[in-house]
Amino acid sequence: MLTLAFDTATAVATSALVDGEEVLGERVSRAQTLLEDVDALLRQAGAHPTDVDRLAVGLGPGSFTGVRIGLAVARGLALSLGVPGSGVSTLAALAAGAPDALPVVDAKRREVFTLLRGEPRVLTPQELALTEGTLCVGDGARRYRTQLEERGAVVPPDDDERHLPRARFHAQLAGEPGSVDELEPLYLRVPDADRNVG
Repeated sequence: MLTLAFDTATAVATSALVDGEEVLGERVSRAQTLLEDVDALLRQAGAHPTDVDRLAVGLGPGSFTGVRIGLAVARGLALSLGVPGSGVSTLAALAAGAPDALPVVDAKRREVFTLLRGEPRVLTPQELALTEGTLCVGDGARRYRTQLEERGAVVPPDDDERHLPRARFHAQLAGEPGSVDELEPLYLRVPDADRNVG
């Protein structure tokens, strides 16, 4: 089964083309170039868009705009190619790329998105449940490195690939595909635009 997977929830977008267990290609760029990345992945694999069997898309949490871009692209591709898709948590993909690590995504406003007892939460870096030696990965871990390390956490170097929600893990984690139109973004708080209304 040929799966096209991508995640645009963080500042760095990832995409991958996966055939069963084999990763045919991966790209790391920005949400704005996602369609170019999809085209490049297909060309690199010698595949045609109609060869894609399903989509796996990151649902966030992360950047409101980034998540919307990913879902819009997924809906457009699903409609034009007639394929189903699955949604995958960006935090789950980060965790899959770094087993036993705590995924920490920058949520702006001096907060982070993370998993607490397996559930997605928005917290301040000071509220993260850390023990000595806790491995923290993600762009939030990089941003708040000093605070986390002062509390005993271990944060890999900034260029460590474990900080990226690699799309290959979205393909692995994707459940039974269904209608992409039914996928809902994973928002953990009200967008700024809605907070400022009224």
